[in-house]
Amino acid sequence: MVAVTPAKTQLNVGTLYGTQIYVTTGQGLAGFDYEMAVRFADYLGLKLNMKPYDSIHDLYNALRDGDIDLIAAGMADTDYRREQFRLGPPLYYVNQLLVYKQGVKRPKDINHLEDHVTVIADSSFVETLASLHKTYPELRWKQYSDKDSEELLAMIARNEITYTIADSTTFDINRRFMPELRAGPILRKNQAVVWLLPPKNSDKLMSHLLDFWHEQKRSGTLAHLNEKYFAHIKRFDYVDTRAFLRAIDNKLPRYREHFEQYAGEIDWRKLAATAYQESHWNPNARSPTGVRGLMMLTLPTAKQMGVANRLDPKESIRGGAKYLNKILQRLPDSIPESQRMWFALASYNIGFGHVEDARKLAQSMGMNPSAWRDIKHVLPLLQKRSYYRHTRYGYARGSEAVQYVENIRRYYDTLIWVDNQSNELNQDMASHHQQTAEQVEDARIADSTLPQ
Repeated sequence: MVAVTPAKTQLNVGTLYGTQIYVTTGQGLAGFDYEMAVRFADYLGLKLNMKPYDSIHDLYNALRDGDIDLIAAGMADTDYRREQFRLGPPLYYVNQLLVYKQGVKRPKDINHLEDHVTVIADSSFVETLASLHKTYPELRWKQYSDKDSEELLAMIARNEITYTIADSTTFDINRRFMPELRAGPILRKNQAVVWLLPPKNSDKLMSHLLDFWHEQKRSGTLAHLNEKYFAHIKRFDYVDTRAFLRAIDNKLPRYREHFEQYAGEIDWRKLAATAYQESHWNPNARSPTGVRGLMMLTLPTAKQMGVANRLDPKESIRGGAKYLNKILQRLPDSIPESQRMWFALASYNIGFGHVEDARKLAQSMGMNPSAWRDIKHVLPLLQKRSYYRHTRYGYARGSEAVQYVENIRRYYDTLIWVDNQSNELNQDMASHHQQTAEQVEDARIADSTLPQ
């Protein structure tokens, strides 16, 4: 009797936790590698089983042992990985940066360091340091196998270590939460980020991955994910970031309940981020153009939304949320769910008609009118007479609308990070209280068994 190999039903993918890789948010799972893995599993007609591992070393072993089919974890293309595994096509490119904290003297190069460098074990950074050591024999480093890049950056911020290395995307993301981080010399430029496959018996999977990659590149998916996860993080304002983090502690608690109550279909943190962009959470804010309150509503919009007093924070939040939800409902179905909020926010800023003008202009230029990555390049054209004279609604400050949306996206990402940090702290505290209660109970039982 011939044994029949059961058909494969799922794609097993190993990963690491990371904001741009694989992370749990209030809206579910997210991350560049996660979204690509979802699409690849769908492409193969398989169910995705994506599992985060504790370390790069564990990921390597899982791939070698056949526990996973591939590694999708923001891994850079290195010589060691080429020797040990098969590398997929490039997903995006990063620079390797030396990172230190504000207040530490900026090193001119890797040979002028006041302390050793701390990096993740088995990371591409170890290979970079080993290569540099040939030229700079005084270079010293320490490796951690139980931490990730974000943890090492946090240790920099807490003055626990002096230097680390991070890829440019991880640095850009995390300096919004830790604005004291500073970038030193670039140690390696334009390093491709790839997926890793087993060195043997992976010809078929590699063939599928290459076909899938070409399809995603041709359809614009790679460009969309690059825009979604990385485009809005490049601009950094130290003063604004510090002010926002302080406002989260000092101002947000007064209004959070109202944001949660009235958000409707919107993630309350997007609504809160919008309010911060509008008024910096100042309920008495007003502008020379006549908009007022926490959500900076015009008088006609306030009346339409049933807001009697624009300076009442609860009414303002309710009116702003109602207005945003109405805009979302008006948007064409062709705009993907993941991007609808950005179109709605641009409309909130400069008006629905102007955004529609930009969409029509994009289509006339052979661009995708339902992709934010294209519309944000078209909106500034509404300030140029040669373009806006052919539109229905005319001139608009489109570049301001783009910056408006990008700011809100950054504020939103920061609110997610703060929420996640708070949840982790609460879980740690709950675990500590549970352990303490168990210890007290064990002591009570032990005490009751002692001779009286």
